[in-house]
Amino acid sequence: MSDIGRKDFSTTAQEKLTPDSSKSTLDKTKETITNTADRIAAGTQPDSSKSTSQEAFDKTRREKDQQVHGGTSESVIDKVKNTIGLGNK
Repeated sequence: MSDIGRKDFSTTAQEKLTPDSSKSTLDKTKETITNTADRIAAGTQPDSSKSTSQEAFDKTRREKDQQVHGGTSESVIDKVKNTIGLGNK
């Protein structure tokens, strides 16, 4: 079970298992929006205040993201701030 305000694990698993070719444009858009919102929630909530399962899920996703997209210590919020010119870089 996921933490309050977070995307449910079963929903995430179902989205991963469903091929993109069988999803409508609306489904893909909804999935993108909810995934982004969940990543923002994950980045703004400290690991110490998450349930054990939510913390493990977020850490696993961060590690995968670092392997796929290159290692970085920036949070999603920091990346957004830097992109729009409000960050420290």
